[in-house]
Amino acid sequence: MNQSINFFLHYLALAAVIGVGAALRFWHLDLKPLWLDEVITALFSLGRTYDDVPLNEAFPLSTLEQIFTLNPEVTWSEIAQTLATQSTHPPLFFCLMHSWLSWLNSVDADALKSWVWAVRSLPAIFGVVAIMAIYWLGSVAFSRTTGLITAAIMAVSPFGVYLSQEARHYTLPVLLITLALLGLIQIQQNREKGISTQVLVCLAWGIFNSIGFYVHYFFILAFIAQIFALVIMQVTRLHGISPTSFNDGRGKTKNIRLLFLPLAFACLPFLFYLPWLQVLMAHFNRPETSWLPSPHNIAPLYQTLVGWLLMVVSLPVENQPLWIAVTNGVLMLLFGTWLLKYVIFDAFRVESKFIANISRYWAILTFVIFSLCVLLQFFAVIYFLDKDITIAPRYNFVYYPAMCAILGAILAIRLNKIKSKKTRRNANFVFIFYFLISFISCVFVVFNLTFQKPFNPQRVAQNMNIEPDAGLMVVVGYDSSQDVALGLSFALALDKIRTPNVEALESKRSPENEKAYFAFLDRKTGYDNVWQELSVIQTPLEKPLNLWVVAPGLKRRDYPQDLALSDKYTCNIDPTEHYRIGVPYQLYRCR
Repeated sequence: MNQSINFFLHYLALAAVIGVGAALRFWHLDLKPLWLDEVITALFSLGRTYDDVPLNEAFPLSTLEQIFTLNPEVTWSEIAQTLATQSTHPPLFFCLMHSWLSWLNSVDADALKSWVWAVRSLPAIFGVVAIMAIYWLGSVAFSRTTGLITAAIMAVSPFGVYLSQEARHYTLPVLLITLALLGLIQIQQNREKGISTQVLVCLAWGIFNSIGFYVHYFFILAFIAQIFALVIMQVTRLHGISPTSFNDGRGKTKNIRLLFLPLAFACLPFLFYLPWLQVLMAHFNRPETSWLPSPHNIAPLYQTLVGWLLMVVSLPVENQPLWIAVTNGVLMLLFGTWLLKYVIFDAFRVESKFIANISRYWAILTFVIFSLCVLLQFFAVIYFLDKDITIAPRYNFVYYPAMCAILGAILAIRLNKIKSKKTRRNANFVFIFYFLISFISCVFVVFNLTFQKPFNPQRVAQNMNIEPDAGLMVVVGYDSSQDVALGLSFALALDKIRTPNVEALESKRSPENEKAYFAFLDRKTGYDNVWQELSVIQTPLEKPLNLWVVAPGLKRRDYPQDLALSDKYTCNIDPTEHYRIGVPYQLYRCR
């Protein structure tokens, strides 16, 4: 009877964890503005290309409806071809997203009216399924209790919620990496079983990795780390180097055979990837990858540590008053220090027989080796390829599942060693405190107070809309598709402010009522060409008119004092209205 009750309570708790994780990931899913990368996802997933964006001409904001409308006729091969020529990503996620949007559109014709929610919903679903997968991983590697704790860690992880609310290909590789790690653990645990069992596990492991190769290029780093961890663990067993000997009398031949089998299946991802390999090589040298800066001394080291901290706690520090930013930064450091001492150092101190449980020891060691190998590859990219990828915490998704598994195992160790009622009460307080802080951090993520969108499109739009009743013209100088996507993110945020609801959308979108226009002007030969194009561009807007010029790469002093707009207006610079959020943008008043 007690066993049945415990079984019921366990899965009731798991359902609650998944429910909380799902609620956090779908809560206000369309509240935050789309930023540059999400615009790229939306454009390609809707079956569109950069050719659908009007260039070198003025167009009203209502044109955005046409640009971001689903093209249901496009095929997966056409999407793949677009990505091969106009982007730097493998195609599978975008193809799945297009199928998802097409399905939503077929179920409900009005489903894509809130298309921002639609393009973010699929990553959120993958984020919820990843919670289920991490439970499975923790249960197989350690125990059901550990699996539950690990699932809870991911469910209320601010980093996990942030990834799930991005219309990007991060939660799908998190799910696939989790399943691949599950296969890796199962390969090690099945060494006592027959070869046929291993073949099935190795085949599933190879398939998960093969799919991951077509989802995100960084998945290749995760796969290399898996191979490294597998070889280290098998070689260690081969030589009997362990807390207790792994040589069980069956000889080294079986160990060598068991090492060869998964390595043979490790060829599958590379074989399946041959059709895309040439595209990968071409993408590696595209200008879209040049945004990553060179590393600054040891900055990648502490940026990596900050990335770890953000997996468990994230308080508002971006674009906050200094005293708030400093206070929250100190609180985050204190929480991280407490977690490091109480949960990790003390766990190993009280678990004197920790390494006696050989399956638990090797599972944790596998996750540690995997994470360290990924980090070594990160630092190779940083210092040898001169691209500091640690400035973007989102790339930590590569080893995020392993970090959740390690932390879940250590928390379970603390829980298992509790015997007295007083100690258990203290432990309950610790667990509640940890999950409460992480949950509050997730709330900050949902409301865009932490993990804020790069380039802050919402703030840019608010700054540009200082006179809502005046005519508005926004000009973006573009040199690449990245500049176009950035400008579209500003246009979408501006459109949301000026037409905040459906009624306004329907009542103000007649051509004679359009009071906001956008234009992308070519700056490849310099901004003199932009000023020249601006002087002849045609716009129906009447005075008074506000002209905003978004000029990537232009210094403030290089903005002209006066600009000609069309053949009707001379616009004067307003020195009090100059901003820089990643790129500079300046107001000119046409009176």
